[in-house]
Amino acid sequence: MQDLPRRPVLDDLSSGLAMAAFAILLVEFVLSGRFRTISGRIGMDVTMRFHQLVARTALAFVLLHPFLYRTPFGPPLPWDVTGQSALDLDIRALASGMLAWVVLPGFVAISIWRDQLPYRYETWRLLHLVGAVVIAVAMSHHTLTIGRYSADPMLSGFWLALLSVAIGSLVYARVVAPILKARRPYRVVSVRKIALKTWEVAISPIRGQAHDFTAGQFAWLSLGRSAFSLAENPFSISSAPAGRPRLEFVIKEAGDLTDRIGSVRPGTVAYLDGPHGNLTLDGRTGAGIALIAGGVGIAPLLAIARQLEAEGDRRPLVLLYGNRVEEQIVYRDELDRMGRLPSVRVEHVVSQPAPDWGGSTGWIDRAAIERVFGFEGARDWLYLVCGPAPMLDAVEDALVGLGVPTGQIVSERFRYD
Repeated sequence: MQDLPRRPVLDDLSSGLAMAAFAILLVEFVLSGRFRTISGRIGMDVTMRFHQLVARTALAFVLLHPFLYRTPFGPPLPWDVTGQSALDLDIRALASGMLAWVVLPGFVAISIWRDQLPYRYETWRLLHLVGAVVIAVAMSHHTLTIGRYSADPMLSGFWLALLSVAIGSLVYARVVAPILKARRPYRVVSVRKIALKTWEVAISPIRGQAHDFTAGQFAWLSLGRSAFSLAENPFSISSAPAGRPRLEFVIKEAGDLTDRIGSVRPGTVAYLDGPHGNLTLDGRTGAGIALIAGGVGIAPLLAIARQLEAEGDRRPLVLLYGNRVEEQIVYRDELDRMGRLPSVRVEHVVSQPAPDWGGSTGWIDRAAIERVFGFEGARDWLYLVCGPAPMLDAVEDALVGLGVPTGQIVSERFRYD
C-alpha cells in the first residue's frame, strides 16, 4: 500500500515477521489483564493458554527476523530515500532491537519453567512484568526508528495506538484494578480444616455488598496484604451465590501462600479480583447436570450443586468425585446429605483406599465415566468438569466417546505445560 520499490522476498518476510511479533507482544498485555470481556465466554484458562502459545510464536518470529535479510547493512545512500539498496545501520535502533532479541528468549523460558525456578511466584510475577515492559519499549524504539515500513505516518500511528492500548491495560491491571479492590475490602470470618491438607477460608465484606458472581466462578484472593500486592492466588468460590455476603473458598496446601493458610487469623483483611471463569450453568442447558471433580476441583462444582439446591432445581444431578485417599474428601457430611436427595446421586472414587473403604476405587478415567454415565440419554446432559489436567483429558475423551457433544462439556484448567 505504501508503493515502495520492491526488496528481496526474504527481506519483506523478515520485516513482516518482526511486525507480527511486535503486534502479538503488545496484544499480550491485554490478554494478561484479566478483562472479563475477553475471557468471559471462553474461560480464563483458554485465554491464558492462548497468551502462552502466541508468545512462543512471537519468539520464533523474532529469532528468525535478523537472519532472513539479504539486503546488506550500511549507511543509506543519499539518493536511496526508500531504503531499497541498504539496511540502515543506526547503532541506537539496532541496540534496542538487539536488546529485545536477547531478552525475549529468556523471558519466555522462565515463564515456561517457572515452577523449577528457585524463587517465589510473586518474584516471578514482578520479573515477568518488568521484562514485558523492557521488551515492549525496546521493540517500540527499534520499530519506529529503523523500520522501513513503519516510517509511514499511518503505520507508525497504528503502532503508537497499539502501544497506548498495551500501556493502558497495564495501568488498569496494576493501578486502577487495585484501587477498585481497595474500595471493597473483606475480612476473614473463619479458617477451618475440612480435609487432609485442605482448608475452608470464609470471608465477608467489611462494608458494602459482596461481589456478585455466578456459581462455578473463581477470584484472585489476597490475604493480609495491600490491594496492590502481587501476592494473590486464584481460588474457586465454593459457596453458592445464595450464601452471600459470606464467600467461601476451598484451599489445598500446595505451596507459597497455601502452605500457610492454616495460620491465617480471623479478622485478616482480604481483597478479591473477580469474579472470573466460565465453568458455570449460564446460557447452558441439559436434561441433567453431571459434576465431575478431582481433588480440590470440587470447589466450583460444589458451589453449583449448592446453588441448584437453593433454587429448588429438580433436574437429575450426578456428582462424581475422585480423591487419592478418603481423608481428602471435603464436606463429607454435606455430600452424603445431598446424595440422599431424590434427584441427586453422589459417587466417590478413591485411588488408594483403606481396607475398610466401601466405595468405588481407582481413578476417574474412561472406565469410571462409562460406568456412571453409560445410561440412555446421557448424551443430552450437561457435564461440568474440574480437576487435574490428566483427569480432564481422560474425562473429555471418554464423554466424547459416549457421544456427548463437545458443546455439552465445560471445563477449566489452570495448569498448561
